[in-house]
Amino acid sequence: MRTSTSRRARTVPCAVLLISIAALCGSPAIAAGPQTAAPDEAAFMAENDAAMSKMMDGMSVKPGGDVDRDFVAMMVPHHQGAIDMAQAELRYGHNETLRRIAQEIVVEQQQEIVAMRLALGQPQPAPAPAPDQQRPAAHSQSLSHPGMQMPVPNPTQKEP
Repeated sequence: MRTSTSRRARTVPCAVLLISIAALCGSPAIAAGPQTAAPDEAAFMAENDAAMSKMMDGMSVKPGGDVDRDFVAMMVPHHQGAIDMAQAELRYGHNETLRRIAQEIVVEQQQEIVAMRLALGQPQPAPAPAPDQQRPAAHSQSLSHPGMQMPVPNPTQKEP
């Protein structure tokens, strides 16, 4: 008797699970698949795929006989890949916690790239704004209003 009660107790949850799976498989959300994704999803995925491909190609380094230089040669593209992926999150992501983490990744990975290059005495790349921080040319003009300028003294210029 105990065997049939135990078997029945396991059969009911299994049946519920199977019915749930069948219902989900027939649901429009599951059947529609990626077509229901957010409009930014395709752009986000394309940027991440490009970042990953660039990173993997960059990490393929022929040994040069100097372990330290080889290490940096592989780690810089690895860190840059993390930066590129984090910037994609900043462009397309909506979760504020993840966006904050992505910002931290950008800063920390850039600092580590600089530290590794400094350790080897390599030149640093020229500073440049992150792609998500660049402004279109139209916005780079002065933001002041005509007639609202105030004279600003030049400390290097002597007064007459």
